[in-house]
Amino acid sequence: MTIEVSKVVATDAALELIELVKAKHGPVMFHQSGGCCDGSSPMCYAQGEFLIGDSDVWLGDIGDAPFYMSKAQYDYWKNTQLIIDVVPGRGGMFSLEGPEGRRFLTRSRMFTEEERGVLGL
Repeated sequence: MTIEVSKVVATDAALELIELVKAKHGPVMFHQSGGCCDGSSPMCYAQGEFLIGDSDVWLGDIGDAPFYMSKAQYDYWKNTQLIIDVVPGRGGMFSLEGPEGRRFLTRSRMFTEEERGVLGL
């Protein structure tokens, strides 16, 4: 039996907020670059508004929205599953959920040895 492992998942609250944002703005995508300020939170953009390059890694989709992370940041986080959640507050100034009074937040957990094996880590 092979287990399925996702590098990024979303809580029900995050999926609900993604649906709200998509209803207002159309298809969306996420990017997390790392660093300080807004870059340390997952940023939600209209698809095509943020250019993905060779230095970005696709981690999977949440709520039918692709989620990317800068390769440099991914190197630090590759042994963890990212769990996208929602907390009260204002999102990053360019993130689409900003006006909703809630913001996306990244939580994480370490992959088990079995999951690491499935991912080839």
